[in-house]
Amino acid sequence: MRLVGLTGGIASGKSTISNLFKASGIPVVDADIVARNVVQKGTGGWKKIVEAFGNDVLLENGEIDRARLGQIVFSDPEKRQVLNRLLAPHISSGIFWEILKLWIKGCKVIVLDIPLLFETKMDQWTHPIIVVWVNEATQIERLMSRDGCSEEQARNRINAQLALDWKKSQADIVIDNSGTLDETKKNFEAVLRKVSEPLTWKERLRSRDGLFSAVVCTAVGVLLAQKNLL
Repeated sequence: MRLVGLTGGIASGKSTISNLFKASGIPVVDADIVARNVVQKGTGGWKKIVEAFGNDVLLENGEIDRARLGQIVFSDPEKRQVLNRLLAPHISSGIFWEILKLWIKGCKVIVLDIPLLFETKMDQWTHPIIVVWVNEATQIERLMSRDGCSEEQARNRINAQLALDWKKSQADIVIDNSGTLDETKKNFEAVLRKVSEPLTWKERLRSRDGLFSAVVCTAVGVLLAQKNLL
């Protein structure tokens, strides 16, 4: 099984690449979706957030006010670290179970769409690592347009993350998303071919079919050994 790491920065266009993978038939585990699920009302993650940040981060229906919580953590690095520390175990567990379900289905290649891939050290479990990159000016412009925020607010949100240029330096594959959508799609086609290459023998062993083959070979070897001993 091949676990492909997909990451980028805010407003870099990572979701566009994630959707292209899905449209190409490659299953994607989206950490943002997992994160939303682990903070639903009544869950362990929800309880930890309320304990740490109080009822001010709740909507009238009791769900987490994601916009309000985002304002708090983006303006305070210490509170952002607290939030990441509280939710990291729940999100990691959720991602593991999503991978397990796809493994049981026999999926050979799985994309892990994780914004905090490097911060959570999950880059150690993925190869290749794909970073969706844009230049800073484009990133700021897109974020301002998308969220209706000021340039200062956009810069603060970007600076709250690991530098995109640093992530780029750690990548096995870089997708430059600074241009048009057609240009991005053209770049993606080359990446898709790379990701879809035949599995290495180590990756085959990690797949469901590979594990089954290994168990069968081991069982046959044990039976032959027992027969020779008789």
